Amino acid sequence: MEPAQPADRPPTDATPPEGQPPVRPGAGPTPPQGQPALVEPPADRGEPALVDPAGDDAGRAETVAGDRPAPPARKEKARSERSPKDMVLSLLVLLVPIALLIAFYRGFLGGDSPVTVDPAPALEQARAANVFPVSQPTGLGDDWRTVNARFRTEADGATLRIGYVTPEGRGAQLVESNVPAEKLLPAELSEGRPQGPADLPDGLSWQRYTARGNEQALVLLEPNRTVIVVGDAGETELRKLATSLR
Repeated sequence: MEPAQPADRPPTDATPPEGQPPVRPGAGPTPPQGQPALVEPPADRGEPALVDPAGDDAGRAETVAGDRPAPPARKEKARSERSPKDMVLSLLVLLVPIALLIAFYRGFLGGDSPVTVDPAPALEQARAANVFPVSQPTGLGDDWRTVNARFRTEADGATLRIGYVTPEGRGAQLVESNVPAEKLLPAELSEGRPQGPADLPDGLSWQRYTARGNEQALVLLEPNRTVIVVGDAGETELRKLATSLR
């Protein structure tokens, strides 16, 4: 049997009647069924201050704008806007070293000189083949530079070619071959036509021929070979090459 309790104390049994929410000790009176409970905010907590974000930012921006003066307008000048004098000086800085390199290459390294070759191996191959008499230029001098020399054997015959740069800087080529003349001449001279005897002092029957473009040719027709001296060199140099053959 429980002891008696004072009348001013709430009963210890907080179990609500069936269908009612539990009541905590110290809570206010339970509202009638069907009405919302009134909840009061704690008395010791103050209400939060209402802050206007837009107003705060605007005020801050006004403060900053008022504290800092506007920067002065910059001088807008594009880098590409150069005076003609500046452009000329820039070009000179680039062109002067290039001009010096070109002068050194041509003057000291012989940059404009053609690459020369030794014709002896091609001449030896032609003589070793023994398919036609081989003539060799002699006494031309060092100012006649040999730029190519080759001997080739094909189905219709063999051909020796030696190319030169003449003292005047022109091109001349010596062709010796046992390919039939009716096939060799059109291939070497294109639409070349005979122009009469060349009257060379060696006593051989050389003929003058036209050739492709601005070239001209001297042709020696023999039973077992054909010799052609052709190029854009002058007639004097072509005649000298033809008469140097031994």
